[in-house]
Amino acid sequence: MSMTITEKILAKAAGKDSVRAGDLINAKIDIVMCHDVTTPPAISMLQAEGMDKVFDPEKIVVTPDHFQPAKDIKSAELHKRLDTWAKAHKIKHYYPVGRVGVCHALLPEQGHIRPGEVIVGGDSHTCTYGAFGAFSTGVGSTDLAAAIATGELWFKVPETIKFVLSGKLGKGVYSKDVILKAISMVGVDGALYKAMEFVGDTIKSMSMEARMTITNMAIEAGGKNGIMAFDETTKKYLEGRLKDKSEYTVYESDADAEYCQTVEIDCAALEPMIAKPHLPSNGATITECAGLEMDQAYIGSCTNGRIEDFRVAAEIIKGKKVAIRTIVVPATPVIWKQCIDEGLAEIFYDADCVVSAPTCGACLGGFMGILAAGERCVSTTNRNFVGRMGSPESEVYLASPATAAASAVTGKLTDPRSIPVKTTVVPDKKPVPVPYREPSPVPVPVLSMAESAQTGRYATRSVRSRVRKLRIEELKKYVVHLLKKERYRLSYSDIKIIKREVSEAVAKDLSADEVKNLCKEKLKKSRKHSVNKGREEVRI
Repeated sequence: MSMTITEKILAKAAGKDSVRAGDLINAKIDIVMCHDVTTPPAISMLQAEGMDKVFDPEKIVVTPDHFQPAKDIKSAELHKRLDTWAKAHKIKHYYPVGRVGVCHALLPEQGHIRPGEVIVGGDSHTCTYGAFGAFSTGVGSTDLAAAIATGELWFKVPETIKFVLSGKLGKGVYSKDVILKAISMVGVDGALYKAMEFVGDTIKSMSMEARMTITNMAIEAGGKNGIMAFDETTKKYLEGRLKDKSEYTVYESDADAEYCQTVEIDCAALEPMIAKPHLPSNGATITECAGLEMDQAYIGSCTNGRIEDFRVAAEIIKGKKVAIRTIVVPATPVIWKQCIDEGLAEIFYDADCVVSAPTCGACLGGFMGILAAGERCVSTTNRNFVGRMGSPESEVYLASPATAAASAVTGKLTDPRSIPVKTTVVPDKKPVPVPYREPSPVPVPVLSMAESAQTGRYATRSVRSRVRKLRIEELKKYVVHLLKKERYRLSYSDIKIIKREVSEAVAKDLSADEVKNLCKEKLKKSRKHSVNKGREEVRI
């Protein structure tokens, strides 16, 4: 019997040879995702029924991401309950504040998602993980409680809609534009309780980050799950990343599998898209709504809060000032750190953006970017329902990071293709700082007072001092870069030591490598300095 990829995964989880759309099955769960909003009610249900247990502490991932850091007393109490429960049941993969990230970015990044598995979470955008060839869907607190205690849930096998995405994306067009177009074609209930399977050469050319943006929004068309086939891109992303076990089973749809509908999209013809209030399906091209004034731009969320998204946004914002309040929210601590290491955070800082710790806060109208009555926000999030990000009288316009960044610069909805870009930020490749180069060999004139009087020039100390300071600062930055490449963790006091050594080195005319070695010796003497090699903590 021919089956789709979704049907094959569910058949395996149910212990059956085959299933077909409409079948009711009881499936074993491979991973359960828990966060701070829906999990505490699930815990209460289990405790009330005398079932305060977990089926497997190694298959539950906990991250209190929605109101982190806690915004008020109630959210702090939710975090405390979750923390107490996770520790009591010895949950192996618990990410408390400090390590917490937005769940649908954190779980793939930390290696908890494997192809061919069944994953559920107490969040509607759990469908994100389908980008890895897994069956993944969101559930409510009641079903979450059942999954936590038993490791099983019942499902009705969904019908599948095939979305054929073809053509190369044009300039300024991204995966967010593709999914907004798809949702506008089928509507917010066009895929109600159906699997949305995405295929085609457009998908094959996308990174895993871009693919997750598409599957993340399957629920906005009513989909039970979004899913894509495993390929070389998936394999490369997973290599060296998976936790607990590295084995997985890859499933593919049969050539003659049955689909209830096929939707074809010529992605080469797409323009940047906007989803106007108050539905994700209310799609329009940027050409149709450009010029509408905005009050806020928001770049982040489980849809577009990954490093690739910030590279795109930074490329557009670099060297400019934003015209409206602009909030940038990296989805995980790792992404936050990458933004700093790659210089993206500095670009946002220079542009007068606000850069936040990882949180879901503003996306669901919690905190860190709430809208007042009458305000409009261009946002890279996934929902724009009435009151979604604040006042019921506010408006949210969904867009890609490129469109959001362009709109932040101008203060109104703007086509990202119209914004001049100075440099290119290459995805999946960290920009390397410009190597240190000795300043021009032309010496600064050092004249006596008599010579100065004769030539009409002044031998001021300030000129020589400024040149020396520039040399010190340039050399300091490069030495710090060299040490970070060797995985040194540098504190503020370490930077002060380096600056002192560089100041002395400039006077001695030492090379950058010589200065680096001197700094390493000084750091060894000042304290035992940490070097991170893989997963080991080595003291030198």
